[in-house]
Amino acid sequence: MYRMKRRSITMTEGKLLPNMLAFYFPLVASSILQLLFNAADIIVVGKFAGDNSLAAVSSTGSLVGLLVNSFIGISTGTNVVVARYLGADEKDKVHDAVHSSVAFALLGGAVMAVFGFFGSRWMLELMDSPADVIDLSALYLKIYFLGVPFSLLYNFEAAVLRSKGDTKRPLLFLTIAGFVNVVLNLLLVIVFKMDVAGVAVATVVSQVISALLITLSLLKEEWYLKLYPRQIRLEKNSFFEIMKVGLPAGIQSALFSVSNVLIQSSVNSFGSSVMAGNGAAVNIENFTYSIMNGFYQTGQTFIGQNYGARKYDRILKTAALSLVLVIVSGILASSVVMAVPEFFLEIYTDSPAVIAAGIDRFTYVEKWYFLDGIMDVMSGVLRGMGYSMVPMIVTIFGVCVFRIIWIKTVFKAAPLISNVYITYPISWIMTFVGHVIMFLIVLPKVKKYCEEKEKTAE
Repeated sequence: MYRMKRRSITMTEGKLLPNMLAFYFPLVASSILQLLFNAADIIVVGKFAGDNSLAAVSSTGSLVGLLVNSFIGISTGTNVVVARYLGADEKDKVHDAVHSSVAFALLGGAVMAVFGFFGSRWMLELMDSPADVIDLSALYLKIYFLGVPFSLLYNFEAAVLRSKGDTKRPLLFLTIAGFVNVVLNLLLVIVFKMDVAGVAVATVVSQVISALLITLSLLKEEWYLKLYPRQIRLEKNSFFEIMKVGLPAGIQSALFSVSNVLIQSSVNSFGSSVMAGNGAAVNIENFTYSIMNGFYQTGQTFIGQNYGARKYDRILKTAALSLVLVIVSGILASSVVMAVPEFFLEIYTDSPAVIAAGIDRFTYVEKWYFLDGIMDVMSGVLRGMGYSMVPMIVTIFGVCVFRIIWIKTVFKAAPLISNVYITYPISWIMTFVGHVIMFLIVLPKVKKYCEEKEKTAE
């Protein structure tokens, strides 16, 4: 039996809840620190550069998500596949998967950097970005995309560490990088008056630091997890397995972002104040999302290892615990925000119009955010069991297609901001129900797969 060593958490044996929580807390702290990179940008710009600059930076999130998150979504494949190999004690395959993941991160990051740098303004024009913010948005994105290779490298290498139960070192590295990001934000925007360019440069520097630190840690791992620079390549078998799980997740993330870009375009039609309020609210909601998303990643990783070890009962217990924990955490986080919405929005801006626009979004989205959490958890459960195409298809129709149809019909007939925001909770409910149905369909196959190990042992 493979046992985790040093900095790792046992996933295939022992008490499940304490181990899941030990894995979860450093993971969610890391996610929140990543959000603080962008939040620091928006807070500093909103306070010291004005509403137009705030709208320019905050409105780029959906576009960044479309181009970058599709590649980061593929890192899900690294997490699940490496966890599965570790659970099955197949160390040679772990070694190949690590190097294929790093090779893909470097290649994908280079492609995204070039495309994002030269195509930023063109994409903003397609989104109908207002004339008073498009120049600032384009400048921010050009600089931001220069750091994408380092962002992808960090995320893929962090997926490797998480797969063995190590969530503490990624947290440490992001803490260091996050501190540098905040200091540079204040220095470049307040002292050197660099506006959106200053926050973009600060973000890129922080991404470089986090990537270098996590790469250095992999250079010192045990042989099967250790990164050997001369062996970085796309090894056919491991790369195929990673893509088998990760590519559907990446496609899902990209198409998810397409619908968000369409929604952002609809929001843009209401002017810069609504854009700024929406952007500030999204940043606050992202913290709620990260608190819940930690249980999605925890459940997915634990199920991946237990699927590799063929422990059916532990798979079911992990799925049930993940759902309970994400509901509780989501409701608690949203309740805190909804209790004092003005307080949180005033961190980003002093404009009454922007604050009012942010509260409008909270009413329809933040209040029901736990629905997004249970949708994601069920998606992670299916991926952990090796069914990555299933949640992709369900999500494409339940979220992407539905939102696009809604914007083109309901919103077009009644162009109210409420008719933009209400698409979120409706699509979450539809997709969650679809995931549950598919889970019940594939469960007998998973049970049969796990029982085959017992028969072989006999």
